[in-house]
Amino acid sequence: MEWMHDGLPALNREIVVCGLCPRLRDWCEEVARTKRRAYRDCEYWGGPVTGFGDPKARLLVIGLAPGAHGANRTGRVFTGDSSGDWLYRAMHQTGFANRPESVSRDDGLELKDAWVTASVRCAPPVNKPSREEILTCRPYLEREIAFLKEVRVVIALGRLAFDNYLALLRGQGHAIPRCEFAHGTLYKLGPGLPVLISSYHPSRQNTQTGRLTEPMLRAVFERARNLM
Repeated sequence: MEWMHDGLPALNREIVVCGLCPRLRDWCEEVARTKRRAYRDCEYWGGPVTGFGDPKARLLVIGLAPGAHGANRTGRVFTGDSSGDWLYRAMHQTGFANRPESVSRDDGLELKDAWVTASVRCAPPVNKPSREEILTCRPYLEREIAFLKEVRVVIALGRLAFDNYLALLRGQGHAIPRCEFAHGTLYKLGPGLPVLISSYHPSRQNTQTGRLTEPMLRAVFERARNLM
């Protein structure tokens, strides 16, 4: 298969033209047409979003899906909304990013020893992809991880990313122990597998209610740095 020959670039080319989930594609394109008033002068990406970062990363960060007016607008994962502000600020504070904010694909942000991706590549209505859509998108994550050969630590942002990553490993035949999601918990999944750390997702639902604070999120990345 072609994607085996030039790795991540070929996989990313395949992702950005994916049309396997009609509901998600229709929603992304509708959001891009109607826009949010604050972004009415912006040209929306309106398509599937690839992972981003250092291909030699030892840290892999997995989120849920692009935000309707964040990554679905900017075309880069966790870019252009408050979730990305929280994430990249924590990564900058812990040495994984060269700047504390991510506003556009050409803003100069570079990740160091880290790769950020999502479980689902298209923005879902009300941030809730269906089980079928998660399963349809999972092979992209599996193939992406296969190319990131140096990963030693995985951070799952939110329960969906946590469950999806574990299901991916079980689908590969790994005997994964039962793991209960809890913020800041470390899981040793077995010989040859990266260590997994769970974290609340930096969504407004968590950050505005105080369920997730900046020190809590920074501590997750500090722990990952120490493990690496």
